[in-house]
Amino acid sequence: MLSLALAGKPNAGKSTFYTAATMADVEVGNYPFTTIDANRGVSYARTECPCLDRDRRCDSDNCRDGKRYVPVELYDVAGLVPGAHEGRGLGNQFLDELTDADAILHVVDAAGATNEEGEPVEVGEHDPVEDLDFIEQEMDRWLASIIERNWETIERQSRSPDFDIDDALSEMLTGVGATVADIALVLRNTEYPEDPREWEEEHRRELARELRAQTKPMIVVANKADIAPEGNIDRLREAADRVIPVTADGELALRRGAEAGVVEYDPGDETFDISGDVSDQQREGLEQIRTVTEQWGGTGVQRALNTVVYDVLDQITAYPVENETKWIDGKGRMLPDAVLLDSGSTPLDLAYAVHSDIGEGYLHAVDARESRRISEDHELGKGDVIKIVSTAN
Repeated sequence: MLSLALAGKPNAGKSTFYTAATMADVEVGNYPFTTIDANRGVSYARTECPCLDRDRRCDSDNCRDGKRYVPVELYDVAGLVPGAHEGRGLGNQFLDELTDADAILHVVDAAGATNEEGEPVEVGEHDPVEDLDFIEQEMDRWLASIIERNWETIERQSRSPDFDIDDALSEMLTGVGATVADIALVLRNTEYPEDPREWEEEHRRELARELRAQTKPMIVVANKADIAPEGNIDRLREAADRVIPVTADGELALRRGAEAGVVEYDPGDETFDISGDVSDQQREGLEQIRTVTEQWGGTGVQRALNTVVYDVLDQITAYPVENETKWIDGKGRMLPDAVLLDSGSTPLDLAYAVHSDIGEGYLHAVDARESRRISEDHELGKGDVIKIVSTAN
């Protein structure tokens, strides 16, 4: 399962986003370090279900009339403050918890209602653009400090006649959540001396920056967009590559309204209907949320998750089945499973994603949409329905 981390300074709205995206019961408060230990839960990326191409909807609990929700891990860690890489606040704990994240959603207070320490101020008093580089810089310094602490070991190893600097760096960097492939790509794109004793501090800093950029891709969640002063969202978009306007409070209200049966709403919908009895005050609040969703095409929470999964991490969703005609599994359930895979994945990759035994016993695969056998190295596409034939079936 993909692992996504919510990061940002205290009081930017990370815990509210987490609660809205997972409907988990966590503490939400208007003070720094509401979150001490990381909250971990399951959220979902949303895509179109292949059942829309059939004469009935599928049997998965994660499909709502053709809206398919694919599970991902989401976790909310302690807020970051300046100097976190030196252990200030809960910095070391925060950065350690980011090690295994596949991508980071940087939650920024677009309303400018919290200062750089995460302390409440008047709306518009703080410039949210100043927060954009904050996390990247702290992570870069943290990674650079790890490399620095281990550099003496690298230099000692270099005295060996069979020393290979790429191998030595790979061994060191896999401990901070980087794969061998990540490290190989970073080293290929970085210029550095072959002799560790010739490295300068800037070489180690550059390695840290490249490693962070490769292993921890990031988008900006411009939270509190519903109260952000005019122009703040535009300025954030000018300053960062991917910025998603979000009202986590609005999403949470709609999710709770849907649970209570007074609102018709599925996560990611651009609008909603009030279907039950609500007080005048509740109706007024919902209409305020409607104004925001009409402006931004939804609350932005689901869009942020989808952007990370499908655009930043370049995932596709494939659907393994046992019967290629009816698109069902062995229990007769139609399209029961959805699997996220890297773009460019093959039927063999899908087989291993379903179960290692299925992958090891792989024989061939069938494209259920086309009713034809496909090769082992066939590149899967978005929404493919695939039958895997394996000795382990």
